[in-house]
Amino acid sequence: MLGFMLLCMLFRERLMTTANEPSSKVTRSRERMRAAGLRPVQFWVPDTRLASFAADLRRQCLELNGAASEAEALGFTEEAAGQVEGWT
Repeated sequence: MLGFMLLCMLFRERLMTTANEPSSKVTRSRERMRAAGLRPVQFWVPDTRLASFAADLRRQCLELNGAASEAEALGFTEEAAGQVEGWT
């Protein structure tokens, strides 16, 4: 029983010491990306799991329905999407 407890303590200690250390694989990957001239960027996006998300989306869509600026933006988007075909 004492051996098992010691093993558990050692395992827990190892987890605690490595939990805050970045993985060497992740570190190497980030170093390669930085060497290639890239940098990490964090994006914040709407949380679609929130109950209020659907209601806000519906409200915004209704506000845009029939708006002249929306028709212009939609026309631009459709034109641009038509030029993408064949890129792959």
